[in-house]
Order: sequence, then C-alpha cells, then structure tokens
Amino acid sequence: MTRALFVVSEEGYWGEECVEPLETLSNAGVEITVATPSGGPPELDETSADPDEVGEETAEHVREVHENDERLNDPIPTAEADAAEYDAVVFPGGHGTEWDVNQDSDARRLLRDAVEGEGKALVVCHAVGLLAFARGSDGGFIVEGRDVTGFPTEWEAEIVDENDVMPTGRKLPYWVEDEVEAAGGSWDAELDQDTSVTVDGDLLTARGPESSSAAAETLLDELGVSAA
Repeated sequence: MTRALFVVSEEGYWGEECVEPLETLSNAGVEITVATPSGGPPELDETSADPDEVGEETAEHVREVHENDERLNDPIPTAEADAAEYDAVVFPGGHGTEWDVNQDSDARRLLRDAVEGEGKALVVCHAVGLLAFARGSDGGFIVEGRDVTGFPTEWEAEIVDENDVMPTGRKLPYWVEDEVEAAGGSWDAELDQDTSVTVDGDLLTARGPESSSAAAETLLDELGVSAA
C-alpha cells in the first residue's frame, strides 16, 4: 500500500491546502498518517473556514474534516516520524507554518530524507518557506538550483501592513518568496495562471489554496497511483 505522511501546523494550517490533498490521496487508496511538531492536534486557520473568505461550501467542509477526521485529531510528533516509512511527505501551508513547521528540525529532516531517499515531498503555499531552512546531507540548501512555486510576495503585500503585521496583529517573521530565493531556489509562482504546481525531481511545490487539487493529482501521478 502507498503511504503518505502529512506534516500539519499547530499554529494555523490553511484548510483547503490540507483537506483537498488528504481526501484526494485517501480516495485513491493511499494510507495517511498525520504529524505535527509537538504531536498535539493541528490548529485550523479560522480565515480558511470563514464563509466570507472561501465560500460556504468550502468553509463547512473544511471545518467538518478538521473536527472529525481521526487522523488529524490524533497526530504523531514529527520527531517520531521516519520518512523512509512513507512514499510521500506532504506539507500543507497556512501562515502558521512560518512559526512551527518551517522552523522544526524534524520537519526539515523529513523533507530532506524524502527527496534524498526513495520518496516524494509535496510542499504547499507558506510551507514552501521550509525550503529556505532545510539543508541536504551535503550541507547545502535543498532548494538550491531547483524550480519551485509558492505563496508570492505580491500576494503577501496585500495582507500585511507597512510593518509586516498581519490582520491578526501578529508580525510576519519572513516572506516566503524572498527567503526561498535567498537560499538559491528558482522561483516562479506563475501569477498569470489559475494554478501553479512545479515538479523538480522528487520535490513538488504548489502556490496556494486554488492549486491544492492540482497538487494532489500531480503527486498521485508522480507516485504512479490512479486517482479515484
């Protein structure tokens, strides 16, 4: 059986970016395990379940899965996860990842071991910031020289104020695009396209919520698994 590990934020994950791949892979017969940095249940970014922001249907579905999916409610700590046991490691996005997943040494290890081993890694939206900190076994940045997409600076500028403070009052610690480029990534968020998913070897990246479905389908293709 094909197995996937989802590394989800306890500081606020974006609902659709987790739920869409979770259900797409599950429906294709992939066995899913969820991990969080401390092993506590992940937290939903409330904006991603706000009908005014994402529509009533998406908001209702995201919240239902968040509250009732046993895998999300009973995660393992990333420290106890081994990428070698999975065919893919998936990192859903959300601003919250900037405070925990992207700074977690075990999340970085899981990413490294997936792309250097026999697995695949799918990194979505703000979680792409993980690539700005993750190094390979040779000591170099994993993203150096790789083609990637992710949450663009142009969109971030529409969210934060002049002091990089978000509407929640929390200061954004860094801008994903800037940090990933500084680590040597070749960035193209394909802003002229409705969706953006980039494959570079065993590393897959996706721009944001509207690319979640395409990202999941692309991962299934890369794994050689037929969609339901």
